[in-house]
Amino acid sequence: MTTATLTDRYIDAAMRSVPDKQRADLSAELRASIADQIDARVDAGEPAETAERDVLSELGDPDKLAAGYLERPLWLVGPRYYLDWWRLLKLLWAIVPVCAAFGVALAQTLAGASFGEILGSVVSVVLAVVVHVAFWVTLVFVILERTGHETMDPSPWTPDRLPEPKASGATFGDMVASLVFLVIAAGAVLWDHFVGWPVGGGETMSFLAPGLWPWWITGLFVVMALEAVLAVAVFARGRWTTGLAVANLVLDAAVALPALWLLSNGLLVNTDFFPTVIPGDGAEVGGILSVILGFVFAGVAVWDSIDGFLKARRAR
Repeated sequence: MTTATLTDRYIDAAMRSVPDKQRADLSAELRASIADQIDARVDAGEPAETAERDVLSELGDPDKLAAGYLERPLWLVGPRYYLDWWRLLKLLWAIVPVCAAFGVALAQTLAGASFGEILGSVVSVVLAVVVHVAFWVTLVFVILERTGHETMDPSPWTPDRLPEPKASGATFGDMVASLVFLVIAAGAVLWDHFVGWPVGGGETMSFLAPGLWPWWITGLFVVMALEAVLAVAVFARGRWTTGLAVANLVLDAAVALPALWLLSNGLLVNTDFFPTVIPGDGAEVGGILSVILGFVFAGVAVWDSIDGFLKARRAR
C-alpha cells in the first residue's frame, strides 16, 4: 500500500470541507502550487523533505486555507477561535446525542414504554441535547475570547497535525477480514445448533431458538453469502460506490429487520436457555438481554450502512 506523503495528507485535509463540484479543480490547483514552491526551495539547495514541510507550515491550517479558497468567513465567536469551536462542536454532536438517545431508548424499553412513548422521548431528548451542547460550547468560547485566554492548544499549526487519510475499506485486508468474520459467524450458528453451549450438569443447549431451523437460518446464510459477494465486489472495484453502499444498506436491513421482529415476538432466543442457566431469574435476564440485543442489531445495521455511504462519498 502506498504511503501518503505530507502533501497528500494536507490536500486531503483541505478538501474535506470543499463542495464536490469544486474539489477536483481546487485540489489540482493546490497540488500544483505546493509542488512549485517545493521545487523552488529544492533548486535553492534545500532538501526535498525539509522543503515540503516548510512549505506546508507556511500555508498553515488546511481548514483555514480551504476557507480562503471558498471566501468563506471563519467566525461566529470570533476568527481567532472559530475552528477550535467548530471542531469541538462537531465532535460533541457526533457523540453526545447518540449516547443520550441510546440511554433514553434503553431505559424506556426496559420500563415497558410503548413505541410512541419511546420515540417521543428520544426525539425530545436529542433535540434538547443538540441545543444545549451548542449553547454551552459557544458560551465557553465566547468567555475565552472576551477574557483573552488561549484555547486548549495555543501552539502554532505544523504539518505534524495533518490527519492520516481515512481507510478506503476496499483493500485486500478489508476483504479478508469481512470473509473471515462471515465464516466465524456461520460457524457459530452451526455450532449453536449441532453442539450447543454448556448449561451445567454436563448438558448443552442451543442459544438460538430451534424453530429458526431450517428456513430462517437458510435465509441468514443466503444473506451472509451475499455479504461475501459484496466484500469481493468492493475489492474488485477498488473503492466503494453509491450502488455498493445501497446494496450494503439492503443487506443490513435484511439481517436487522427480521432479527428485530423475531426478538419482539420471542422467537430468536431459546426460551429455555436462560431459565436453565439462571434458575429463578432466567426469564427476567432473558428479557433484558433481548432488549439489549435489539439495540445492538439496530445500532450495528445503522452504523454499517452509514459507514458504507461515507466511504463511497470519500471515494468520489
